Amino acid sequence: MYSTCLYCKRDLGSNEALDDFPVGRRIAFDAAKGRLWVVCRGCERWNLSPLEERWEAVEQAERLYHDTRRRVATEHIGLARLRDGTELVRIGEPLRPEFAAWRYGDQFGRRRKRQVLVAGAGLAALGGVAIGGMVAGAAVGGFAYGISQIGAAMVHGRAETVVARIRTETAGEVHVRRRHLAETRIVRGTDAPIALDLRFKGGAAHFEGREALRIAGTLMPHVNRFGGKRDVVESAVDVLDTSGGAEGYFERLARYAPADTETPPSRKGDGIRKTKRGASGAFRSGLFGLRAPDKLALEMALHEEVELRAMQGELAELELAWRDAEEIAAIADNLFVPAGVRAALERLRGV
Repeated sequence: MYSTCLYCKRDLGSNEALDDFPVGRRIAFDAAKGRLWVVCRGCERWNLSPLEERWEAVEQAERLYHDTRRRVATEHIGLARLRDGTELVRIGEPLRPEFAAWRYGDQFGRRRKRQVLVAGAGLAALGGVAIGGMVAGAAVGGFAYGISQIGAAMVHGRAETVVARIRTETAGEVHVRRRHLAETRIVRGTDAPIALDLRFKGGAAHFEGREALRIAGTLMPHVNRFGGKRDVVESAVDVLDTSGGAEGYFERLARYAPADTETPPSRKGDGIRKTKRGASGAFRSGLFGLRAPDKLALEMALHEEVELRAMQGELAELELAWRDAEEIAAIADNLFVPAGVRAALERLRGV
């Protein structure tokens, strides 16, 4: 039984309601298609379960959903809370926009609320420091500037923070700082609609095909760290739907993303402009240059592309990734891990 999120590597939690699938606190299922997901409460992303562990759990989830009185539903989507606190999300036969709007509205909405609360708490504490500094008679100009930079970093994140450690086929393991997201560009691909010109610590590289999509899938949640408002999520869902799904959207995005994500050339001649804004990551170029609906739509499409490949016969790849995540969690529980294994663990966690 797998219990670790494929995306953020956090523990998915457990439930006592599903005897055949005691993993997760929020379970989404589609009885007609035989699909079952565990929704990670850390990153809010949906983890598609391995095929062989799915069917009995889907049947039990369907029975529990109908037996509980604590549920709300639209024509196509229902939400039920069981006695142990487990939440069941039942997918009927929805029109794609309704399912996507519910799924991603929930995911991005929760992410937004969490980041707003974190930033708000930090700014409140910073306000106390500012008042204390003024009472103490600190130099107004320099003190105010320093406070403003710290406040911006709390909201947007620090520019120099490493947001992703990614293993690549051609460049080895790369460390991507937040400012590098503003220096990374989406371009038209050779064998696929889109490719990625990635900037990272100590260099840059071009990626094509599935590797480009995999890397972009790791980066976009950091671009969308504040999730999205309901109207922006709805616009993103509409863009994805009118494009005919992930593949159609990638084709559409390839027409204008190279211009939207372009970064001005560096005076140093390395083709990359430093986009750091003081201590914070308030950027306008690179991946941040995408239109608001496209930022969310791209993350949605990248996520759905992985699931689509899994459902089209690549379940072995999905199961292997989940097993790797589980192995990482098991190793982390061992306090007597040799130094070499611990180094490998840290490397895997960044993938």
